[in-house]
Amino acid sequence: MIAIGGAIGTGLFMGAGGRLATAGPALAIAYAVCGVFAFFVVRALGELILYRPSSGAFVSYAREFMGEKGAYVAGWMYFVNWATTGIADITAIALYAHYWSLFSPVPQWVLALIALAVVLTLNLVSVKVFGEMEFWFAIIKVGALVLFMGVAIVLLVLGDPIAGNQPGFSLIADHGGILPNGIIPLVLVVQGIVFAYSAVELVGVAAGETENPEKIMPKAINSIMWRIAIFYCGSVVLLSLLMPFSSYQKGESPFVTVLSSIGVPWAGDVMNLVVLTAAMSSLNSGLYSTGRILRSMSAAGSAPKFTGLMNRSQVPYGGILLTGAVCVLGVGLNIVVPGDAFEIVLNFAAVAIITTWSMIVLCHLLFVRKAKSGEVERPSYRLPGAPVTQIATLAFLASVVVLMWFDVPAGRLTLLCVPVLVVILVIGWFAVRKRVDTTKALGEKV
Repeated sequence: MIAIGGAIGTGLFMGAGGRLATAGPALAIAYAVCGVFAFFVVRALGELILYRPSSGAFVSYAREFMGEKGAYVAGWMYFVNWATTGIADITAIALYAHYWSLFSPVPQWVLALIALAVVLTLNLVSVKVFGEMEFWFAIIKVGALVLFMGVAIVLLVLGDPIAGNQPGFSLIADHGGILPNGIIPLVLVVQGIVFAYSAVELVGVAAGETENPEKIMPKAINSIMWRIAIFYCGSVVLLSLLMPFSSYQKGESPFVTVLSSIGVPWAGDVMNLVVLTAAMSSLNSGLYSTGRILRSMSAAGSAPKFTGLMNRSQVPYGGILLTGAVCVLGVGLNIVVPGDAFEIVLNFAAVAIITTWSMIVLCHLLFVRKAKSGEVERPSYRLPGAPVTQIATLAFLASVVVLMWFDVPAGRLTLLCVPVLVVILVIGWFAVRKRVDTTKALGEKV
């Protein structure tokens, strides 16, 4: 539920509208392709989890197979991922709230700050409160998607016009086919799709606090991927069959667009509340995961000591508060550029998640190499097709980075900022390397 709660969030409920308007119905194909590689990543992580469960997740595995430098890069880039994703989430929450006239007079940054304060407070209470909250968040989102897909199928069967358009496959054919804008726009939205699938790796972070991971994790990982594939690809197909791709727009959930157009009282309001909950859930998951990752890094000395602090409820509040502090900077972004805040942070989050996924696959590659030499033993639950699937996944992730250069101006600006991020990471490493003690974190189990 934690992984589903994080992955079915802002990237689908908010981002799919703008991507549909850009790429057209073929967006479903792009979701399917990216979903395959996301599956390879999470299966690789699943094998590492069964080899040695740890709440430090891939940071712990990077430490074991790539050394402390690898753990340092993996941990801080994951922090960048969720910190920027958190900014995207609070931005989305503010945009969703503005759907209602009651909140229209309230500045976007004020709504973003309120959302951050609420989720941050709940996350600090206890792991149990977080788990219960995330479980119900996920139930609401999954239930809403199932209900929407059911309604969409009924609308297709009835064939009643929606906003003056006859739903069905003819709707796609009459508006330019599955690639109305050509192949280039479809390719350029791939980094946004990768961002939408981010959080499937949260299953690895949660494994350290899961009973019987050997029994639970394989079922969880396999079910996560097919459910997400159905929800993402299925939703995009249905959205394309109900209204022309040009009816959707950036800044508004496509689900709200459809339900507001069919004339059902309060339908748009209810769905908007659901997608707002989805963004809250994603923010909730991000705060949870970065708290655990930073705690692992703090134990080894590669993160500030305060990020390893635990409260009486065993919540690593130091790391959670650090992530929250970066999200506060995102509130400032909502003040300066409220119209572009979401897209700006989405691109930075995409670079960070690509790095994280690459580190997971590289760790698995090194793990398999050690297994072949007899140094470690692989569990029965394995990544299929290794090492071909590993190499293909790394090549795919590298191609996404290249494609970002052609996404002007947001993607190119993001890549131009990467050298600055590298310099910051190098400076940080030289600042902490003398106090790094791998033995304190290498064998962690919780």
